Amino acid sequence: MIPEIGQFALALALVIALVQSVLPILGASRGDLVWMRSARTSALAQLVFIGIAFAALMRSFMVSDFTVANVVENSHSLKPMLFKIAGTWGSHEGSLLLWVLILAAFGAGVALLGTNIPDALKARTLSVQAWISTGFLSFLLLTSNPFERVFPPPLDGNDLNPLLQDVGLAMHPPLLYFGYVGFSIVFSFAVAALLEGRVDAAWARWVRPWTLAAWMSLTAGIALGSWWAYYELGWGGWWFWDPVENVSFMPWLLGTALLHSAIVTEKRDAFKSWTILLAILTFSLSLLGTFIVRSGLLTSVHAFAVDPERGLYILGLLGLSIGGSLALYAWRAPSMEGGGLFAPISREGGLLINNLLLVVATGTVLVGTLYPLFTEALADQKISVGPPFFNASFIPIMLPLLAIMAVGPLLSWKRADLKGVFQRLRFVALLSGLAALAVWYLTEGGPALAYLSIAIATWLLLATLREWAARIRLFDVSFAQAVRRARNLPRAAHGMTLAHAGLAVAVFGFVGSSAWKSEKIVFVQPGAVTEIAGFDVRFDGVQRVQGPNYVADRGTLVVTRDGAPVTTLYPERRFYPVAQSTTTESAIRSTLAGDLYASLAEPAAEGAAQSGAWTLRILYEPLVNFIWIGSALLVLGGGLSLSDRRLRVGAPRRAAAPKPQATPAE
Repeated sequence: MIPEIGQFALALALVIALVQSVLPILGASRGDLVWMRSARTSALAQLVFIGIAFAALMRSFMVSDFTVANVVENSHSLKPMLFKIAGTWGSHEGSLLLWVLILAAFGAGVALLGTNIPDALKARTLSVQAWISTGFLSFLLLTSNPFERVFPPPLDGNDLNPLLQDVGLAMHPPLLYFGYVGFSIVFSFAVAALLEGRVDAAWARWVRPWTLAAWMSLTAGIALGSWWAYYELGWGGWWFWDPVENVSFMPWLLGTALLHSAIVTEKRDAFKSWTILLAILTFSLSLLGTFIVRSGLLTSVHAFAVDPERGLYILGLLGLSIGGSLALYAWRAPSMEGGGLFAPISREGGLLINNLLLVVATGTVLVGTLYPLFTEALADQKISVGPPFFNASFIPIMLPLLAIMAVGPLLSWKRADLKGVFQRLRFVALLSGLAALAVWYLTEGGPALAYLSIAIATWLLLATLREWAARIRLFDVSFAQAVRRARNLPRAAHGMTLAHAGLAVAVFGFVGSSAWKSEKIVFVQPGAVTEIAGFDVRFDGVQRVQGPNYVADRGTLVVTRDGAPVTTLYPERRFYPVAQSTTTESAIRSTLAGDLYASLAEPAAEGAAQSGAWTLRILYEPLVNFIWIGSALLVLGGGLSLSDRRLRVGAPRRAAAPKPQATPAE
C-alpha cells in the first residue's frame, strides 16, 4: 500500500508541475496577480508530494519490502541500516527520484525565500523550473518507476553494489545532486530574465545566493567522491579523469565562472549577456552529465548502465532545454548588453580573463570526455583519452588562472594600476620563489612543472593573505583596531579569502601527491619487510574475519621508522556472498606530511592464500591531505559568503523600468 501511495503522490506532483508550468507564466504576461502568485502554492505542493514519494521509497528500503523491484535489486535484509537508507538513491530510479526532490526543493526555496523578487519574475522563474520538473517527473513515471512491484516476491534481495556500501558514498550523491540540480534554479532565473527582457544588478543579487549554494554543494560532493575513491578503490589515487568524474567537474568549472560573472553584473552592471549564457551552459552541462551517465553510453563504478531508450528520452529533454534556451538567448541577449565601461587593466578585466580561462578549461575537459564516444559512434573505433591528455592540456590553462587569481582582488574597479599592485606583491613573489627552491632542495628531484606549480600556489596563498591583511590594515594600525576592522568586513570578503586560500592549499596536495608519490607493488609472505619513503613495513599475515554481510581477509602490517614503532595497518579484501563481489578496503596512516597507504590485492597465485603469500600495494603520498583541507576551506568560504547579510536580506527592490517617451504629434 505504501508504494502505491508513493506512486500516486508522484502522479499528483506531475499534474501540479504541469499547472505550475503554464498558469504563472500566463499570469505574468497578462498582469494577473492571482495567477502569478499561484506559483508559490504549486511549488510548495509539488515539494510535499515528491517528498511523500521519496519517504515511501525510503520506508520500503528500511523495512526490506521485497515486493518492490527496486528494493530487490539494491538491498538485502542483512545490510546495515545506513546502507539500506542509502540504497534509496543507489539505483537509477531512486537517484532520479532524489533528483526531482531536490529540483522541487529549489523551486520551493525561491517561492518561500524570494520575498522581494518581483511577482512577474518569480512567476516566470518558477514556471521554467516546473518545465524541468515536468520533464523529469514524466521520465520517472513512464520509464523508471521506482515503485514497480514484483510478484511473487523473492525471499531476499540482490544487495547494493558493495563499492557503494560506504559512508562517503552514502553522502556523495545527495551533495552532488544538490549541486547539479541547484544550477537548475539559476537556469530558470536566466530564462525568466530573457523572457522578461531585463537583467540588472538586482537580478544578479537574487541569483548569487542560489549559485553559491549549488557551487558549495557540488564542491563538497566532488571532494567527497574523490576522497571515497582514494580510500575505497585501493589504487591510491584521488582522480582518474573518468568520464563520470568529468561530467561533475565541468559544471563546477562553469559554475565558478558564473559566480564571478554575477559579481560583475551586480557591482558594475556589466557582463549581463555573459552571465546569462554561463547560467544556461552550466545547467546544460549538468543535463549532459545526466544523459551520459544514464544512457548506457558508459559503464563505470558510478554510472547507471540502463536501457538506451531512457537515454533517448533524456536526449530529447536535453535538446529541448539547451536548444530552446540558446535560441531564446540568441534572440534576446543582444538587447541586454550595456553597463559600466572599464579599462583592460581593472578588476572587471581580471574577472573576464578568469572566466575565459575557466570556459577554455571546461571545453578541454568536454572534448576529452566526448571524443572517445564520438569516435566509437562514427568510426566504430574504441579509443581511450586518459590522464596524460588531461594533464597536458588542462594544467597549462589552470596555472595562469591561479596566478591571475592572486592579482585580481587587488585590482580596483574600472581602472587599476598594475605596476602598483606588483610593487605590493614583490615580497610575496620572493617568498614564492624561495618556497619552490625549498621544495626542490627537500625532494631532490621532480618535474619542473611541479616546482612551478608550488611557486604559483604559494603566490596565490600569500597574495590572498596579503590582500586580506591590507583590508584590515593588519600592520598599519593596532591589533585591536585590526580585529575590529576584520569584524566589520562583509562576510563575503572573508569567504573569498578562505576560498582562494583553500584552492591554493588544495594545489599543494594535487602537486605533492602526484609528483613525489612513492609506490611499490610487492609479493610478500609473513615476515617480509618492505622499505618505502623511510618506513619499514612488515607483513604479518592475513586473518579471516566476519562482517555483517561480508567475509574479509584482513592483513596485518607493522610499520616502523628507524626501528621505532609507528603504527599498525589492517588492509582488507571483502567478499560479499549475495552480490558475489569483492572490494578492497585500504588502510591509511594519515599525517599532514603525507599518507602511508596500503591495500591488499589478490593472493599472489593459485593456492597462495593458503600458504600466506599475498600481493601488497604500498604507497607514500606526500601532502595528499591538503586536498581535503583545501576542499573544506572552499566549502567553508562559500558558506561564509552565503551567510553575508547582503545575500540573506536580498537585493533591494529594482527600480521601475523606464517608460518609453511619448512622441509628440507632428
